[in-house]
Amino acid sequence: MRLINRHPSRSGGLMLLLLPFIVLMAVYFTGSSMRLKANPDDKLLPGATQMSEAIKEVAFTEDKRTGEYLLWADTVSSLRRLGIGLVVSAVIALVAAIATGSLPLASATFSPFITVVSMIPPLAVLPILFIVFGLDELSKVVLIVVGITPMIIRDLHSRAREIPAELWVKAQTLGATSWTLILRLVLPQLLPRLLVAMRLSLGAAWLFLIAAEAIAATDGLGYRIFLVRRYLAMDVILPYVAWITLLAWLIDELLRRLTQWSFPWYGGAR
Repeated sequence: MRLINRHPSRSGGLMLLLLPFIVLMAVYFTGSSMRLKANPDDKLLPGATQMSEAIKEVAFTEDKRTGEYLLWADTVSSLRRLGIGLVVSAVIALVAAIATGSLPLASATFSPFITVVSMIPPLAVLPILFIVFGLDELSKVVLIVVGITPMIIRDLHSRAREIPAELWVKAQTLGATSWTLILRLVLPQLLPRLLVAMRLSLGAAWLFLIAAEAIAATDGLGYRIFLVRRYLAMDVILPYVAWITLLAWLIDELLRRLTQWSFPWYGGAR
C-alpha cells in the first residue's frame, strides 16, 4: 500500500496525536533535571515541582495586595479584551466585505484602501493608539481590531468574489433586488467563512493583546508574564504560556464546532 493511502486507526491516531507533546515534555524535563542536578538554584528550566508550587501560588492563593487569585483575574481581563476585539472586528469585517464584495462602486473605492491598510504593521502604530486612545482598555481593544480586521475583510472579500456569476444572474432573473441578493446570496456565503477567518486570526489577536498588556496594563496574562520576567520567574512564565495556549485552542475549537453546527454544509468547517 502506498504511504499516501495509509491512515491510522482510532487508537493509532490518538497515539500519533499525543506523540509530539510527549516528546516535547520528555526533552524539556530531561534538560530540566540535568540543569537542576548541576545547579539546584537554576531558574531557566524549572522542574515540575517548582512549576506546581508557582501555579498553586498564582491560581489558588489570594494575592496579599489585591486579595485576588492572580491567574483567574488575569484570565478574565485578557479574555474580556480579546472577546470585545474579536466581536468588533467580526462586525466591521462582515459589513465591509458585504459592501466591497457585492457593490462594484464600494469595491472600487475601498478595496485598494483596505489592501494598503492591511500592510501596516499593527505594532508600529501602537504608540499612536496609546496617544490617541490613552492607556486604558480602549487602546488595547483597538489594537486587536486594527491588527486583524483588514485581513478578515480581505479574506471575506475573496470569498464574496468566488460566488459564481451564474448565481448572480439567476437571482436577478428571478427578480431579486440588491438587498435580497445581499441577504439571501452573499450573507449565507460569508457567515461561515467569517468564523473560519476568526479562527485563523486568533494567533495574531493574542499577539496584539499580549503586546498591549505588556506595555500598558495593570492586569492580564501578558502583563503578568512581562512583570515576572524581571525576576527570571520561569516557573510562572511557562505555566502562563501553557495556559494561554490552552485558552487559544479552546476558543479555536469552540469556533470550529460552532461553524460545523451552524453551517454543516460548509466544507471549510472541518
